[in-house]
Amino acid sequence: MKVLQLIIAILIAQCAGLIGSLFTTPAIPTWYAQLVKPVFTPPGWLFGPVWLSLYSLMGIASFWIWRRRGRHPLAGKALVVYGVHLAFNALWSVLFFGLKNPGLAFVEIVLLWGMIGVTGILFFQVDRRAAYLLVPYWLWVSYAAVLNFSIWQLN
Repeated sequence: MKVLQLIIAILIAQCAGLIGSLFTTPAIPTWYAQLVKPVFTPPGWLFGPVWLSLYSLMGIASFWIWRRRGRHPLAGKALVVYGVHLAFNALWSVLFFGLKNPGLAFVEIVLLWGMIGVTGILFFQVDRRAAYLLVPYWLWVSYAAVLNFSIWQLN
């Protein structure tokens, strides 16, 4: 039963990526390919594996929090904030790739960064291991925010 719950938690996180990819994939060979990008832009092939790994870590973290519901008073609140944060995660792709608006996407990614921080703080209070699993994600989004800002400024 635990394995199935873990798989479901990972799939829920991966859904944010799937939603985002619906907007990202069509824009990469067209609009995104034509943008001026900073020299620190990673190669395109890196994004898929990184996000797949990060969504998996998020899913594992949320599973650990979900297992503590009913035993920890903040577990439910932490999961609600986590769910809102996933919506913010998917929204970034809609704004950046779907609407082709790096400026608005930058504002949103700053909010996402803050949501990750709030989620991490709540997760830390419920299960420290879960919070630690969000650290690579928070670092990657920090880098992505700088990349987003640079693309916005260059274009």
